[in-house]
Amino acid sequence: MTTTGSAHASIHAAILDMDGVVTDTARAHFDAWAETFDAVLARHAAGAAARPFAMSDYRAHVDGVPRLAGVRGFLAARGVALPEGEAGEAGLDSVQGIAAAKNARFRAWLAATPVPAYGDTIDLIRMLKARGIAVGIFSASRNAPAVLASAGVRDLFDVAIDGTAAHEAGLPGKPAPDVLVETARRLGVGPEHAMVVEDAVSGVTAARAGGFALVVGVDREDEASGHGAALREAGADVVTRDLRTLLRAPAGFGAEEPAPRG
Repeated sequence: MTTTGSAHASIHAAILDMDGVVTDTARAHFDAWAETFDAVLARHAAGAAARPFAMSDYRAHVDGVPRLAGVRGFLAARGVALPEGEAGEAGLDSVQGIAAAKNARFRAWLAATPVPAYGDTIDLIRMLKARGIAVGIFSASRNAPAVLASAGVRDLFDVAIDGTAAHEAGLPGKPAPDVLVETARRLGVGPEHAMVVEDAVSGVTAARAGGFALVVGVDREDEASGHGAALREAGADVVTRDLRTLLRAPAGFGAEEPAPRG
């Protein structure tokens, strides 16, 4: 299939992020982070540094990156220095404990809530597969298998790499491109013959660094948030609120003008 992205390359595989692209779980992650970090800030920060965790913090520091890296990044941004701690420990006084607290909150939500999948994404996946394009999914989350099972979409993907698989393979998380490149490899193609669909700035940055033929940014936020502009700035060729626009594009994936680069 030929795209209207800047590479004008033949696309043989598509790689999709999970949270916020395939599954409607980004808000649940934000809520779990907000409850956790607000409690941490109440204990360890003062003044402006103790202001509540906001969506801008989520996008800047934890969206799409491994959990421990997200904790470290947000704490550093607020000037809070805490020890790393030990894996498996509880509490809000270490990086490991904070990460565990957030995960416990998300797991509780997951146990109580059937995960919804985005209809526009499912329509896009089915179209891609009907055209013989292999489709993979990736996520920094170690909860990805449970999320995909709850949403009932695991069988749509030819390859899946989650946080556990990435760790076992020694692959660094976004914005490094390694997980995306490995997903493409397992789909049997190089990045120059694959497209990436992402809602996180870190993921768009990773896809552009990995040399992918087409990078599609998904902006499901309010227009006033500026998230779409941030995705373009990070290197997205196309930014859309509804992936069905890609189905309607006459030339395949040219739903919007490619973002200027350089």
